[in-house]
Order: sequence, then C-alpha cells, then structure tokens
Amino acid sequence: MKKKCLRFFVLCTNFFPPPFQDLVQAGFEEVQKLNQQNNQLSQCTAETAVSTAAHLDLIEEEQEGEKYRERKDDKQQDAVEEEAREQEIVAELLQIKEEDKKEEDERLNQEEALWLSDESQLALHFPIFSTDSSPPPPAPFEHRLVTTKTHQITSYYTINKEEVLGGGRFGMVHKCVEKSSGLILAAKIIKARSQKEKEVVKCEIEVMNQLNHANLIQLYAAFESRHEIILVMEYVDGGELFDRIIDENYKLTELDTVLFIRQISEGLQYMHKMYILHLDLKPENILCVSRQTNKVKIIDFGLARRYKPREKLRVNFGTPEFLAPEVINYEFVSFPTDMWSLGVITYMLLSGLSPFLGEDDNETLNNILACQWSFEEAEFADISEEAKDFISRLLVKSKSWRMSASQSLKHPWLSDRALHYRLHHKVNNSFEFMAVVK
Repeated sequence: MKKKCLRFFVLCTNFFPPPFQDLVQAGFEEVQKLNQQNNQLSQCTAETAVSTAAHLDLIEEEQEGEKYRERKDDKQQDAVEEEAREQEIVAELLQIKEEDKKEEDERLNQEEALWLSDESQLALHFPIFSTDSSPPPPAPFEHRLVTTKTHQITSYYTINKEEVLGGGRFGMVHKCVEKSSGLILAAKIIKARSQKEKEVVKCEIEVMNQLNHANLIQLYAAFESRHEIILVMEYVDGGELFDRIIDENYKLTELDTVLFIRQISEGLQYMHKMYILHLDLKPENILCVSRQTNKVKIIDFGLARRYKPREKLRVNFGTPEFLAPEVINYEFVSFPTDMWSLGVITYMLLSGLSPFLGEDDNETLNNILACQWSFEEAEFADISEEAKDFISRLLVKSKSWRMSASQSLKHPWLSDRALHYRLHHKVNNSFEFMAVVK
C-alpha cells in the first residue's frame, strides 16, 4: 500500500513547476529516510522482543530449576526429618520398654524383699513352712577343660556294661568307677565311625567345657577310639524326671513342679548367658540327683549350639513333642526356642499330659504350628492361676513374646513365697483329708 502511495506521489510531482519539483523531491527523499529509519527501528524492536522473550524464557527456566532444586531439597529434608522422627519413636519405645522393665523389676524386688530377703519374717508368718531352694550339690570334682585321649579307657576306669543308666540315639550310658580314686561316674558310649560323627561329639565336649553350673551335668574325661568316643561324666542316681511324670505311685505336686522348673530355669539362664542353646530340652534330659529330693541337673548337650547373633542359626532336629514352631518352620532359633520346651515340660509336670501330642508325629507338628493347646479342665482343676499364666507366657507362637529364663525366675509362680506357702498348705490339707478318709 505504501509503495502504491509513493508511486502516485512521484507521478503527481511531474505536474508541478520545476522549482516545486525540487522541493517535492527533497521531501520525498526525507520521507524515504524516515521510512528506512522506521524499518530499522521495527527490526530492532523485533530483535529486542525476541531477545527479551528468550531472556524471559531463560529466567523462567532458571526459576523452574530453582523450584525443582528447592522441592528436591525439601524432599531430602523431609526424608531426613522422617528418619529422625522414626529414630525418636524407636528411642522412645526402647525407653518405655526399659522403664516398664525397671518398674516390673522393682515390683518383683519389693515382693521378693517382702517374702525372701528376711527369713525370720517368713518364719514368723509361716512357722511350719520351708522349702529347700538351695542348688543341688556340685559335681565331686573341679570343673575342667577336657580333651579326648586316645588311651584305652579300661586302663583308667571300670565300666559296668550290665548297668545301663540311660540311652538314646547317640549311645548308651553306663555306671563306671575311676580306678585310681574310686570315684563313681557315668560313661556315655557314643558310636562315631566317621570323622563327621566324631566332630559332632567333639562339639558336645566343647560345649560342656564352657558350662560350669550346679544344675548342669559336668564332664570329667573323654576317650577316643577307632569306632567310638566315650564321655566320662558326673554321676547322679535319681533317675530321669520323665520317670516321675509317668510313675503312678509318685504324687507330683504343684510345689514339686515349682522346685523342678525353677532349677531348670536357673540352668537355662546360665547357658543363655554363656550364649549356648540346648535345643533338646525334655524330661528325659533332666536327671534327678536322688530319689529323695527335688534337685535336678540338665544333661545331654549333643544337640546344643553356640548362639552367634550375627550368624542366623537354623536346626532341623529334636523331639517332635517339644519342638518350637520356629524349628518346624526351619526359621532362625535363639534363646526363646529353649523356653518353649520349658513351657511344654511345665505343662507335662502339672498335668501328666503332653499339650501338643497327636496320633502321629505329623499331627503333633501341625498342633504345634497352630499353637493349638488348652488347659484340660480335669487335670488343671486344682492348679493355680499363676502356674497357668507361667505356661501361657512360654507357649507363645511368636518367640519374641516368650519369657526369657531370667524373666521366668522372677515370675510370681517361681518367686512368690506366699503362693508357695498356700500350695504347701493345700497339699497338707489334701493329705490330712486322705488320711481321714482311709
């Protein structure tokens, strides 16, 4: 349009006189200069606009990048704060647990102080009542570190092969006498033909070398031959605890059971402090020191293992009735695994029944996995609530919820002397009633 106007303007100048034509020509040139300047200005303006837009885009990108970095920093900060909060929660839970434990310990200590610390006070309240809570007699020899000897055992000991004290899948136990001293001992003869079998027995020796407690049978010597290893151990003649459970002529009272279980718990407490798991605890592996007392010792450490917290331990052996759920599931075992077995033993001593026993091993294992058990009404009719609570705190499927050996010793059923007096009084009344009836 502008070009058409200029051409029209040029044509029109031809009609002007010459003086005016020069003037018009000068004006026309001036207009062209102005048009060129306007074009240059427009071009500069466009370039400036493009540059400005690009600059604004760059600023916007930088702002977006800054916002992204801020959001990323915020997320990282949130993660740090969340982790800190979780650590605070864990610390608070641990503190609460520790405080609860302290309160429970204080409560139990107060109760213990009330009934245990002052024997004269106990005698004042219950002048005719006393229980022998002393430990069993120690082995008749000092604890020693035993290594296997290759000499003939008959050069040092006389073994009575005809008198069998016990036996199992690993071998037989016979009474023996040390020739030099006349000391009566027990010889456990274990068949071990292969090197692997011998290593298993030597593992048992290594475990027993670390155990020095009155409630744990002590090792005296060991002899190795081509086909067997013989362990010479402390001798006790009271028979297996299992015999007292099945003996119809023996009246096993709740108070007797308290004394048995307290000693077993003390033996387990020591083993666990030494980081050793028994893993085959059952009435057959608990010996009575004599037939006249309730003193017992834990035996048979053939399946015992050292517990290493960083090395998760799994086992696939044991007696079905006494296996903990984690053993059946081939999960990690630890100290609570022994405590489950203690719960089964307690149940059996109080009732004469096995809580999980089925028609066959498969049914027994299924009962254990389902944690399917109950207090039979007839057998537990006269059993204290404290005893039932004690069992209920051990026969728990989740091993983290079971009592430890130390906690079991502080449980009222094992520690409350007032309760023990009531149990003793109940037994005496029962005997008096039976005498009157007769």
